[in-house]
Amino acid sequence: MTINMFELEPYISRSSPVHRLDARVKLAVVVLYIVVLTSLPLDVHFSWPLAFWGLILLAIWAARLPLGAMLSRSTVALPFALAALALVFTTPGQPLFSVAWGSLHLTATAEGLVRFLSILLKSWLGLQAALILSATTPFTQLLCGLRSLGLPPLLVSMLGFMYRYLFVLVDEVRRMMAARDARSARPDRQAGGTLAWRAKVTGQMAGTLFLRSYERSERIYLAMRARGFDGEIRSAQQLRLQGQDALVAGTSLLILAVVVLSYSVLSPGVF
Repeated sequence: MTINMFELEPYISRSSPVHRLDARVKLAVVVLYIVVLTSLPLDVHFSWPLAFWGLILLAIWAARLPLGAMLSRSTVALPFALAALALVFTTPGQPLFSVAWGSLHLTATAEGLVRFLSILLKSWLGLQAALILSATTPFTQLLCGLRSLGLPPLLVSMLGFMYRYLFVLVDEVRRMMAARDARSARPDRQAGGTLAWRAKVTGQMAGTLFLRSYERSERIYLAMRARGFDGEIRSAQQLRLQGQDALVAGTSLLILAVVVLSYSVLSPGVF
């Protein structure tokens, strides 16, 4: 197994208007987008994903991001959305088909299918918005933006340490896997043994990684306390709102308001 360190870095360096926006504006717009997206009823007409995906495509184009890479990254949400698959069989409505599994009989309904697809689309679109934010904003700026918006300093520090040492832990895992392969090599170039052996070794590696991570965190904590760390990460970088930031924030609010009002008019009782 090969771990590509660059795959863990979501930021994509570009020279675009979206990249130059203030991190606080991008955070507020993405959060508002996700709130409006998730507030739509599950059984709303399926024309609504087109409007929200159009906004996503517009942001990707303005940020000059590779469309294929963004779509491939967003597929990570699909397995988690499968947790809602039970709605297909538990939601009352018009029957579509039945599945028999021993003494268990499940009936899929059209209403349940609509609800499941709606959740799937909302998860996919919401993740794309978050990916655009992370792809156009360095993580240090995101932390500054979160702190400026009032997030507790302890939580900001935890996020910063998690991001910083994620790469260290991945590199540790890479070295452990290389050592495992070197110790289990055979002349026929087939490393490893039975499934039980692999499970045992994997468990031992996970335990070793946990102990090493715990010991590393203790050493880092003592070193930072010795240097006067008080729990808050400070940065010399100062965020300043520009005219284009206010323009983008106001335009985004207007577009989302138009989307909400249009659905309120076309589908009375939706909001």
